[in-house]
Amino acid sequence: MDSLKEQLKAQIIEALNLEEMQPSDIQNDQPLFGEGLGLDSIDALELIVLLDKQYGIKLSNPKEGKAIFQSIDSMAEYIAAHRTK
Repeated sequence: MDSLKEQLKAQIIEALNLEEMQPSDIQNDQPLFGEGLGLDSIDALELIVLLDKQYGIKLSNPKEGKAIFQSIDSMAEYIAAHRTK
């Protein structure tokens, strides 16, 4: 699971063009939106695309995304349980 979390951090940095960040700058339990990493709704769409392309996960319910995208920990748990790639 730790390797998935590190991979996910690198993918998020690349997908969202967070060039000034390193994976080590993101804490696993840090909120991704709001006061945490500071992502916004456009970033959420990018994360949905990332889940689809990298892991074969399609999110159809936006409310589902809110729970999944709380932190790296919550994303990794969801990916581990639902990935098709």
